[in-house]
Amino acid sequence: MSVPVWSKSSWRSYTARQQPRWPDVHVLEETLETLSRLPAVVFAGETRTLIRQLADAVEGKVFVLQCGDCSEDFDKCNGPVIHNLLRVILQMSIILAYAGEKRIVNIGRISGQYAKPRSSDIEKIGDQEIPVYRGDMVNSREPTLDARTPDPHRLLEGYFRAVATLNLVRAFTRGGYAAIDRANAWHRETWYTFPPNNKYVGLIKGIQKAIKFMSAIGIDSNAPQLNQIILYTSHEGLLLEYEEAMTRIDTTTGNWYDTSAHMLWIGDRTRQLDGAHVEFMRGICNPVGVKIGPNYEIDEIRTIIRILNPNNDPGRLTLITRFGADEIDVLLPPLVRAIRREGFQVLWCCDPMHGNTYVNNHFKKTRKFDDILTEVRKFFHIHHAEGSIAGGVHLELTGEDVSECIGGSRQISDSDLDLNYLTNCDPRLNAEQAVELAFEIADLLNL
Repeated sequence: MSVPVWSKSSWRSYTARQQPRWPDVHVLEETLETLSRLPAVVFAGETRTLIRQLADAVEGKVFVLQCGDCSEDFDKCNGPVIHNLLRVILQMSIILAYAGEKRIVNIGRISGQYAKPRSSDIEKIGDQEIPVYRGDMVNSREPTLDARTPDPHRLLEGYFRAVATLNLVRAFTRGGYAAIDRANAWHRETWYTFPPNNKYVGLIKGIQKAIKFMSAIGIDSNAPQLNQIILYTSHEGLLLEYEEAMTRIDTTTGNWYDTSAHMLWIGDRTRQLDGAHVEFMRGICNPVGVKIGPNYEIDEIRTIIRILNPNNDPGRLTLITRFGADEIDVLLPPLVRAIRREGFQVLWCCDPMHGNTYVNNHFKKTRKFDDILTEVRKFFHIHHAEGSIAGGVHLELTGEDVSECIGGSRQISDSDLDLNYLTNCDPRLNAEQAVELAFEIADLLNL
């Protein structure tokens, strides 16, 4: 059977779910034309480097830490917020690398995660029905008809905020802040917010001793590996008109790359085989993730793998499972077995957040830290039992002292959620909970 010809606009012939209903098509087209002429957010060469590193993760040589906000807000595009998120990613990364004895690939849900799928197009406020909030790249969270009407100019605003965010991230990660000998300073920055973490303090002492030893035997402590990290960017490739405008031919290879991020993923709600998102993603050369929830069908997953990765190239495709702590035992093993039988080269990644979300008795959406940890543990043990590789985790978290997820070392309870519940969408781990989870994952890396 012949494969249909792909172009960056061929998705328009397919059903595109979860798209805004833009009120003025002419304004939309003008905005997209402007976007198509703006510089790339990321570069194809960086994206190819990420694919090679993800291929190593398929073989278990490295581990992928993909994390960040559930949905970035325009008003959080500022230095302190970006700095705090980066700090907790650096802390988690060094814990996994040192305690887990594994090289880490860091991918942020950052610099473009401005849109979210929703279960309904409409929200009822009092007696009035208004469009649902779909993320700052589409509309505003204020519950008025005017604020909720999709505005194409927000696509342009999202581009510039993504560029500004990535610019600051590059400055931090390559300008000395990410130096490994600053690991103790990262921890000191949280002393007034979180109680001291004795495990982290002990880890830092071990790292400092190792650095002194390397210097003593003549190894240069100024090497880039000890002073810089690369934080790749990722977001859900939801708004296809925006992604199309950001897709360009790489002059080095002649291939098409979506330059809005290094990696994109297709959500569980938009991975239909005959859908526009699958059609768009099959033609770009970025690494692509696919979220898989409890209602998957094995034959459907086989087919989507063949569509998105016809050459079976390792590093191209990541399967991100999101089953929940109670269902992963039943749902993950048969999927792993089926994929292994086919010989598919995929990276397995665990999203322990979405399958463990619930609304409590106070009508707050939340997640239990213990459920998140349980799903991660089961993910590792199932892959170990099946002879497969648990290659990464995909987490929603923030560097801020939020109270959105229950549990953790401070035992946040239902009654504590209102203390600092800031998310516009899904509940996130706070920095303390994220560091605690990193130590648990490090132990699992030594299975």
